[in-house]
Amino acid sequence: MVTVREEKIADVAAREVLLDEAYGAARFAKASERLREGRLPAEGLSLVAIEHGRLVGTVRLWNVTVGAGRSALLLGPLAVHPDFRNRGIGSALIDRVIARARLAGHRAIVLVGDAPYYGRFGFSSGPTGSLWMPGPFERHRLLAIELKPGALDGARGLIGAAGRLLPAPDLATLVAQDRRAERARARRARAA
Repeated sequence: MVTVREEKIADVAAREVLLDEAYGAARFAKASERLREGRLPAEGLSLVAIEHGRLVGTVRLWNVTVGAGRSALLLGPLAVHPDFRNRGIGSALIDRVIARARLAGHRAIVLVGDAPYYGRFGFSSGPTGSLWMPGPFERHRLLAIELKPGALDGARGLIGAAGRLLPAPDLATLVAQDRRAERARARRARAA
């Protein structure tokens, strides 16, 4: 039985392994990645699918701007482990994250993806005709769903990163951790 729940810190490593398996290193070269770099996902909108304690699917939404002064969310990446595909896990993740975004009062979601797949959830290229991504993208794959009717009416311009920044690492803490690790290595070497 698959359970869809909010992502936890303990899920991060398994999520990254799943995304590497699903997309490989190419995922870091995508235009959508430019909008995620250095940012945290939208609060409460990172979901995972778990079966028997194993992370088998993931989806996240990110805050973006769509043209001047309009906010929206960016969906992605969506991934399901190859051994668990064609069981409705991806659909369950998308349905749940759209419902959560709607309940949280968000107005629209954009993504770069396959229209035949995402169209069944209400995504289309119609609302994105005057929007563009920060980098190469295939125009016909830029899709959106309006969670509030008319949310993207007249939206025009670059889709830009928004939302919470990743916290900057504390240099003093990192140096102290490195020194402790070095002392521990030296103690092990002397004991050997």
